[in-house]
Amino acid sequence: MLSDIEIAQSAKINPITKVAEQIGLDTDKLELYGKYKAKLPLDYVESLPENPDVKLILVTAMNPTPAGEGKTTVSIGLAQGLKLIGKKPVLALREPSLGPVFGVKGGACGGGYSQVVPMEDINLHFTGDIHAITTANNLLAAMIDNHLFQGNELKIDKDRILWKRCLDMNDRCLRAVTVGVGGGTKGVTRPEIFQITAASEIMAILCLAKDMDDLKVRLDRIAIAYDTDGNLVTAGQLGATGALATCLKDAMCPNLVQSLEGVPALVHGGPFANISHGCNTCIATKTALKLGDIVVTEAGFGADLGAEKFLDIKCRDLGLWPDLVVIVTTVRSLKYNAGIPKDKLSEPNPEAVKAGLANVLKHIENMQNFGIPVLVASNRFLSDTEEELAIVEEACKATGADFAPAEIFAKGGEGGIDLANKAVSILGQNRDKAPVYTYELTDSVEEKITKVATKVYGAAKVDILPEAAAKIKEFVDKGYGNLPICIAKTQYSLSDDPKKLGNPAGFTLTVRDCYLSTGAGYLVILTGTIVTMPGLPPHPAAMDIDIDNNGVITGLF
Repeated sequence: MLSDIEIAQSAKINPITKVAEQIGLDTDKLELYGKYKAKLPLDYVESLPENPDVKLILVTAMNPTPAGEGKTTVSIGLAQGLKLIGKKPVLALREPSLGPVFGVKGGACGGGYSQVVPMEDINLHFTGDIHAITTANNLLAAMIDNHLFQGNELKIDKDRILWKRCLDMNDRCLRAVTVGVGGGTKGVTRPEIFQITAASEIMAILCLAKDMDDLKVRLDRIAIAYDTDGNLVTAGQLGATGALATCLKDAMCPNLVQSLEGVPALVHGGPFANISHGCNTCIATKTALKLGDIVVTEAGFGADLGAEKFLDIKCRDLGLWPDLVVIVTTVRSLKYNAGIPKDKLSEPNPEAVKAGLANVLKHIENMQNFGIPVLVASNRFLSDTEEELAIVEEACKATGADFAPAEIFAKGGEGGIDLANKAVSILGQNRDKAPVYTYELTDSVEEKITKVATKVYGAAKVDILPEAAAKIKEFVDKGYGNLPICIAKTQYSLSDDPKKLGNPAGFTLTVRDCYLSTGAGYLVILTGTIVTMPGLPPHPAAMDIDIDNNGVITGLF
């Protein structure tokens, strides 16, 4: 069997101008990045007419496991299936971060015959968006340290600097460092924390900004530090807004690529969902909604993270709501949730499938509580038996959700036709779309946390540790109590303990920290032991990646 990268490298794909033409784009307006990638200028996408009849599908999943669920793969395969049945789909996906690419997860362009291409470019430097975000982030950090060195007119308290440097790499040694060591011309000595670029506020801002004016407003209000009087200091007060926006000028423009079967894909922005909000850019989503009759987008990790944030943060801010949620599951992952070891997941085990259903059933319940129709896609592996699939289908249908197996990894769009037909049937029912949020912005911060924890995660109660409670009170006192919340939590469990699989009950969600993302427009709530700078595993994927004299890459995924 060919690897993902071998499939992608052997594919005959269309010039990006041909892909643009099929969705009515003026190819003269494209900013070409070679033959197979292009950016769409902001002024051009803003001029495109609205499409009032377009439908939006959100693809999410059960909690991820080492067995792999294939959420991006299903998103792409569904779109390819929609194309085969005569629809005009457009994909709106996130960009991969180099950290996971070189770490343990590998690439993030889908898999098998349901990939977006050119996958090597997308998984590596792509069009430079993430590098631009890293540059803007670290320019602001450099300006803060320079301000300290040059006399500190704003009276920034060097021990209460909120802004962190970032790097698009898994590097645990940067979780806690000291900068300006030695003082003098080396700068002001102080502790520093790095985070991965995908978890940075600049990434979140770029993905939530509606246009360049909105971007500058968000950049201007970033809280970078406290002054010695206890007041917040912003990036605008530092005079950084214009330079940051300039760094992000090209990164703001959505990237156009394609799937292996020629479905147009806007791949733009890549915030993590276990730390950040986990959604692609608002600009790309809005653009896709102008170009197709069905837009397929995804939100990171399980529905408890990405989907909740897509609905409670992105949709609330952008004024949209999905017509359908597709929840991805696999027989193998259900067995894993029942406690079956990874090396035994390919063995038939109907009883383990039944025992592991609790996790996906909780996610179905959560999405139905948002008032959205649910379609469960079982991403099929060769080892799945008909009996096991029937168990999953029966359990899903008993909740009122629809079900379809998807063989999109091995068969591409053809393997997604059943899923596509089921999706179109649900979309054709034309239900009223009335947003149902987990919490109201007028709720107290504690109430918001409790509502997400109890309604979405299934927690019995919330324990906000004293340090976090003090920060929350301070932010509320400064007028930030009506912001939405973005909870940073392990992706592997509905709880804040990655070892609690299935649908844990009676647990306490522990909030250990809180920080303010004024630019993104929310409060970040840190739970459990979540960290914002991942580390590499014992055998990182980077050890298996190589390139030959002809430029052919191997081992990328």
